[in-house]
Amino acid sequence: MNVTKPRRIRRTHSEEFKQSLIEACSEPDASVAGVALANGINANQLRRWMRERGIEPPELSCLPLRVAASEPMGGFVPVQLSPCVDPPIRLELRKGAAVVTVDWPASSAAACGAWLREWLG
Repeated sequence: MNVTKPRRIRRTHSEEFKQSLIEACSEPDASVAGVALANGINANQLRRWMRERGIEPPELSCLPLRVAASEPMGGFVPVQLSPCVDPPIRLELRKGAAVVTVDWPASSAAACGAWLREWLG
């Protein structure tokens, strides 16, 4: 059996194409990654083309963070919680016309699993 690996084909781009992408990156609110993605190339490749031509890729910018004005935090506020009710594990076992229902406390789920494994044999 012969397995042949397909050859990778190196893509080449014209100087005009590279220059047009570099110019697109200098537009206001343009991102290198966005321009690269829109043109089917990797953003790192576009940044390399910029560095090769002595153009520093723009710094990553973040939108300004606006903090909403809020009232000062008050003191401790107690919260009433309802008591935690632990619902049982309910098993319904059927064999023919017979039905057996087993309720097991969820707090001992591991014991329930061990019992069930032993019961199923």
